[in-house]
Amino acid sequence: MTVNLLDFDAQGLAGFVTKLGEKPFRAKQLMHWVHRNGEADFAAMSDLAKSLREKLARTAVVAAPRVISDGTSEDGTRKWLLDAGNGNAVEAVFIPESSRGTLCVSTQAGCTLACRFCSTGKQGFNRNLTVAEIIGQLWQANRALGATPKGERAISNVVMMGMGEPLLNFDNVVPALRLMLDDHAYGLSRRRVTVSTSGIVPLIDRLRDECPVALTVSLHAPNDALRDRLMPINRKYPLRELLAACVRYLDRAPRDFITFEYVMLADVNDSERQARELVALLAGVPSKVNLIPFNPFPQAEFERSSHEAIQRFSDTLNKADIVTTTRRTRGDDIDAACGQLAGRVHDRSRRVIRVERAA
Repeated sequence: MTVNLLDFDAQGLAGFVTKLGEKPFRAKQLMHWVHRNGEADFAAMSDLAKSLREKLARTAVVAAPRVISDGTSEDGTRKWLLDAGNGNAVEAVFIPESSRGTLCVSTQAGCTLACRFCSTGKQGFNRNLTVAEIIGQLWQANRALGATPKGERAISNVVMMGMGEPLLNFDNVVPALRLMLDDHAYGLSRRRVTVSTSGIVPLIDRLRDECPVALTVSLHAPNDALRDRLMPINRKYPLRELLAACVRYLDRAPRDFITFEYVMLADVNDSERQARELVALLAGVPSKVNLIPFNPFPQAEFERSSHEAIQRFSDTLNKADIVTTTRRTRGDDIDAACGQLAGRVHDRSRRVIRVERAA
């Protein structure tokens, strides 16, 4: 049976080449060709023995998700629609800035969590993406973007903030993270790789233990009553438990703070009173808050907060010494902005994740 080498982290690839009768160090050479060079043709891997190249040609492929469409926004944001099989498609987005280039990757075809302000959640859920489908987004984007004039890669940061809840695909997300961090693959710093979660408490703890990277938490409300309404997962893991997990995560995190995302919904969560609630909620948790102007999508039930409301909210947090930024909306003309990613999902769930209230 043919295997996809993009499915293997370093340990898995070493095991595979050993089964082929080769020494484990060949895995490092192979990783360099596949991930550093973006090479899919075994015949071109010139420092591998001819016998190994022939074995690889018989038993393996390097197969990233097929690009269905490739669009670029007026602001330079670039979005790829990628084939996830059986009529499903996921989206990856590259956001260029003067000091960094950030790739936003998807981890699931759809999402079970049904957050009410998110376009992906409206699509339902089909399945988890494989390691190859996750790391393949980075592999494809590197090939498409090439290197900078100085020979550097365009992508310096990766955020798992695309379609899906990364921690609900933990067993495929962690090998993909390890490839991103591996010096023989993409060599990214732990500080420059971010997992964004809606708050799956046991898996936040597991990520801390197995592969701590930068952590971002989708918060979006300063109290349980409102968060229950906006994000059903809160009924299972309420704010008290979530913030305790964030504090535990900081023991091994590459950064000394947790980033909290807060989408600004007009007349829902954007009042000065709610800003003060948020200040009280985050007391004792080293935090950075990223305010996100809501990006509308078809059938959205919310509206974006006014510039004035966002500024008042931000001022309240900053006055309380909480570092607060407001995300610049990027790529909204090609539906690539935060909360707009929808792709194409054949919903197999017809329901959201069961969210019984925690005892």
